[in-house]
Amino acid sequence: MDIWESVGGQCEKLRTPSYLELSVSIFILIGLLISYLPQHYRIISRGTAEGISPYFVLLGTTSATAGFANILTVPPSREVIGCCKEIEAFGCVAGLLGVAQLGVQWLCFCLILVLFLVFFRYREANVPQEELGGESPRWQTAIVVGLVCVLHGLITIIVTGFFAIALPTHLTTWANSMGVMAAALAAIQYVPQIWMTYHLKHVGSLSIPMMCIQTPGGFIFAASLYARLGPAGWSTWAIYLLTASMQGAVLVMGVYYEIAARRLDGAEQGVHGGRSSASVPRRPSANRTYSEGWERGLPGPFTGHPERYADTEEDLDQIQAREERAIARENQPLLRPGGIGNPHRNYDATRD
Repeated sequence: MDIWESVGGQCEKLRTPSYLELSVSIFILIGLLISYLPQHYRIISRGTAEGISPYFVLLGTTSATAGFANILTVPPSREVIGCCKEIEAFGCVAGLLGVAQLGVQWLCFCLILVLFLVFFRYREANVPQEELGGESPRWQTAIVVGLVCVLHGLITIIVTGFFAIALPTHLTTWANSMGVMAAALAAIQYVPQIWMTYHLKHVGSLSIPMMCIQTPGGFIFAASLYARLGPAGWSTWAIYLLTASMQGAVLVMGVYYEIAARRLDGAEQGVHGGRSSASVPRRPSANRTYSEGWERGLPGPFTGHPERYADTEEDLDQIQAREERAIARENQPLLRPGGIGNPHRNYDATRD
């Protein structure tokens, strides 16, 4: 039995694709790619994955893997692949845009996994430590997340190949199982992320722009898949309907915490703005008669705290060198640093 067996009615439909549906599908494909770019950039620019739950990454990656396997093996997709042998390339590409959409999403989430494994430590972040919340995941946790995702992907490939070659009549059952798995993982995917965002009271490296694009886009994507696959493809489009709803909850929390943080920062700046600038440490003035370095605002020789007047290491070296030159030129013993007159004379002896 050919698992990619074409159906005449389906192939005829693909010969004259709907340009409206094609335009929407291309728009969603490009939108999916663009929507993940802010998340990738935010992790890289901050140098840390702080604020992103490792279990969110684990569940998201495995859910995307199962979803991609699902759309590759559901009957409507297999029929389109079978029709590609009979129709022109344009109709084939148009029919496979749904597969391409899920493939792009899977690749983008796998990149989030890679970035998490690279930047899961907080101490190497490019942001001040006071802006980081909580503790970074242990390296053992990061390794477990990576290994489970890789093993899940390999098992999915092996089992899918087994059904396609040895048990093609049960491939639809396997496809629906993958869809149910993807939906179940997506249903709980955002639970650890919601908890982490609530616990930290800020989004950290989680990108709000990404969620702003993906939340409404998820509903549009689910509607597009429903229009393409119909009720028979429920195990595919239900994933994205559920994911968009859960992601919307994280988005609302993230926006709320960001607004609250900005209001708090504005209130603190208002309080600090009223303080006198005299409280800010300043470089002390060097009021004295002319000496070497006077025009640069440096102190006179033999100052007790030269480091307070030096803006750079070079200034400090010059102050110390100038003091040594002044000591060498001094011809009055009592004026030398530590000088007490003639060390050979007994000043306590009774004079005649």
